[in-house]
Amino acid sequence: MKNAGFIALIAIAAGTIGAGAALAKGGPGGHGFKGERATFEQLDADGSGEVTQAEMEAAKAARFATVDTNGDGVLSAEELAAQASAQVAERTAKMIERFDADGDGALSQEEMPKPRRGGDSAKMFERLDADGSGGISKEEFEDGRKHAGRGKHRRGPGGGEGETEQN
Repeated sequence: MKNAGFIALIAIAAGTIGAGAALAKGGPGGHGFKGERATFEQLDADGSGEVTQAEMEAAKAARFATVDTNGDGVLSAEELAAQASAQVAERTAKMIERFDADGDGALSQEEMPKPRRGGDSAKMFERLDADGSGGISKEEFEDGRKHAGRGKHRRGPGGGEGETEQN
């Protein structure tokens, strides 16, 4: 399970680099961009009003070079993890800034954002408690874990509506 999470982290980081959202300190033409997609002006390095294929390739190479901290032309797991970690730190700082109602630079339990998907914890508990016993057995716990990655949960006693078959 640990390996699957690490592989997912690497895949996300690699996808981010290829999509143009990776960190870049000095993009083409001296236009840097960090943690966001490049603007047209950043990609149009020569200021001609058109982005050429060569400018797109140069921007891609600049993003890659920024993550390739040792300059060996390949991205190691450590380099990808460091890049992903920097992005997570940036998103975390933005989250704190957004939800920190009292301005103390930290989030209390009351300030934490509410889940957007799946509702509150009572609804989640009800979904996991497939037999309606008021408690979650080890089997229900494991079944919920297995289906969580696919967004499929049993509903109420015996499964009922929304029950899914295992593949």
